[in-house]
Amino acid sequence: MKEIFYLSLAMAVGLVFNRLVKLVHLPNVTGYVVAGVLFGPYVFNLLPAKEVSSLSIISDVALAFIAFSIGSSFEMSNLKIIGSKSILITVLEACGGSAFVIAFCLIFGFPVPESLSLGAIAAATAPATTLLVAKQYKAKGPVTQMLLPVVAMDDAVCLILFSVLSSISAEMVNGTDLSVASMLLKPLKQIGLSLLIGAAMGFVVAFCSKLFKSRANRISVIIASLFFCTALADKLNLSQLLVCMMESAIMVNFSKEADKMLDVCDRWTPPVYIVFFVLSGASLNFKILPTVGLIGVIYVIARAVGKYCGATLGAAVTKADKNVIKYLGFTLLPQEGVAIGMSQLIVNILPKYGDEIRAVILCAMLVYELTGPILTKFALKKAGEITEPERKKKKETA
Repeated sequence: MKEIFYLSLAMAVGLVFNRLVKLVHLPNVTGYVVAGVLFGPYVFNLLPAKEVSSLSIISDVALAFIAFSIGSSFEMSNLKIIGSKSILITVLEACGGSAFVIAFCLIFGFPVPESLSLGAIAAATAPATTLLVAKQYKAKGPVTQMLLPVVAMDDAVCLILFSVLSSISAEMVNGTDLSVASMLLKPLKQIGLSLLIGAAMGFVVAFCSKLFKSRANRISVIIASLFFCTALADKLNLSQLLVCMMESAIMVNFSKEADKMLDVCDRWTPPVYIVFFVLSGASLNFKILPTVGLIGVIYVIARAVGKYCGATLGAAVTKADKNVIKYLGFTLLPQEGVAIGMSQLIVNILPKYGDEIRAVILCAMLVYELTGPILTKFALKKAGEITEPERKKKKETA
């Protein structure tokens, strides 16, 4: 019963801070993260570390719904407009973040294996924060249209970069042999199988949308499918984000009821997102800040600059909308679950550098989660894609 109590507490403080951040016109996500930081184990300790860890299943559930929501942006009508552009932008923004981090770490004299490992993780972008800010303000336009597929495909690019660079780092430290299979074929197989399973489940959900008409049954279908995909991805060591994203992508293209399915999903997910971001904030440890030093500062700044430059270059090369060129890079900073998971793997792959790398990633997550939503709102507002008044009708905000 303790878990249920802490779930209710996380939701309650999230709702309170949701109201508070509206007074200063900040995104809801910022309020949730700040609430988690303040009430988490490292400040007031009303959400103890043990209890936060025991609720990790909420993060899996939330990420499944986030990926499902992002997958809906892969409708064929959208892909015909931005398909090839979004792929190149994704590759350049991901590789840009990695390249800048590696280059500046090496320039300042940090070991090559550590620099490569940090560069590999730098490619990861968390879709959750960006998605919720766009949804909160009902953002609509070229930047939002490009942003969603970019953050969705970022996971695939990051998996390949991480596999290659972490393998090279391990070889340099341990003297083990590298092979094409370990660096490229394994991650490509992982990505391919993730997409295949997601596609199969997408067809199942599309078929079920014809059989079940009520909201209750349709949300049950979605929940069951996402739970199954999450469990299967964990069992087979696949990407949960890619599986759930592909499920939604297939559904929106092969089901005439897709809009209604997505609508019923949006009605169910807000409490899950609140708890997810509060718990994310609670896991941020301010005590690690003094331990990361120069390499932490380099990582935070170099990754941000690399992401921005990569996105801007990609948008310019593909002749994307001028607002995409100017503002897309501001929306790609947040890091969450995928980056933390990779930092945990690095602890096992490179124990010599693992603890410091993990501290750097957690510190960066703290910075990005507090600033990312604000920068995303800034970019979408400057692009003219936030059209809904920030002071909503009383009926809507109650």
